[in-house]
Amino acid sequence: MPRELQGRVGMTARVEEGHAQAAGGLLDRMAKSSRARVRAARAAEPEGRLLARAKAMPPPPPLALDTFDLIAELKLRSPSAGGLARQGLDRDAQIAAYCAGGAAAISVLTEPEEFGGSLEHLRDAAALAATHGRPVMRKDFLTDPYQVVEARAAGAGGVLIIVTMLPDPDVRALLDAARELGLFALLEGFDADDLERISALEIPPGSPPVLAGVNCRNLRTLDVDFGRFAELAPRLPAGLPAVAESGIDSPDGVRSVVACGYRLALVGSALMRAASPRQAVADLVAAGREAGARSHEP
Repeated sequence: MPRELQGRVGMTARVEEGHAQAAGGLLDRMAKSSRARVRAARAAEPEGRLLARAKAMPPPPPLALDTFDLIAELKLRSPSAGGLARQGLDRDAQIAAYCAGGAAAISVLTEPEEFGGSLEHLRDAAALAATHGRPVMRKDFLTDPYQVVEARAAGAGGVLIIVTMLPDPDVRALLDAARELGLFALLEGFDADDLERISALEIPPGSPPVLAGVNCRNLRTLDVDFGRFAELAPRLPAGLPAVAESGIDSPDGVRSVVACGYRLALVGSALMRAASPRQAVADLVAAGREAGARSHEP
């Protein structure tokens, strides 16, 4: 195992207690649960063996971006809405519909307690999405680079990193692990301070891409404030494609965030409830690209 990556794996034990306590609510619970899952996973499979499995995986499909793109999410449940999966949901059919509709990537929840996810869901989705040339992103409350290696070993092409939940050294460790393993990263923030921290990371240009996300759902209170997309737009980190997360359920919502400068949207609940996920994805992508084209008209 490379010394640099090995040195970062396991550093989550050094997460600042005060920072985690400040997050409170769901983020605090999820951070504690995440660290417990890492301890159990590391006891079952040492880092070296996991890294060997990850490096034996074929490269994931690249994240190819257009003028506007959608990250479509497989989300079975959420703390705010409860169960989201339709009765008898076929996860493979849902992923295939997302790909056929034109999603640039698929987000898969792997957090088990509040969201009903698993690494098995990620592994299955990655295998199927790869046949469509789409990468899959692990969406979880990651606290340790070990979990980034887990994601790659399951076939993922990207990971979510929640900046609010972590001190800067741990954000950098997760980001470095993703870069070394060829994964794109979505750095998620909730307020102006988070976006300033992302801007200060001095992320080098190139591949795999790093995205800057704004989540308009406050994970401390679970409230959605769609207006935060416009409010925080002036603070978006320069040079990083911006992702609007949560609260988007219609083409009009997509048009609104595109007008604010966002190049991607991450949509889960609306797609899980849609009668035709394929058409819903296609409609959102079309609305975003049309709005983007109009914004560049003289």
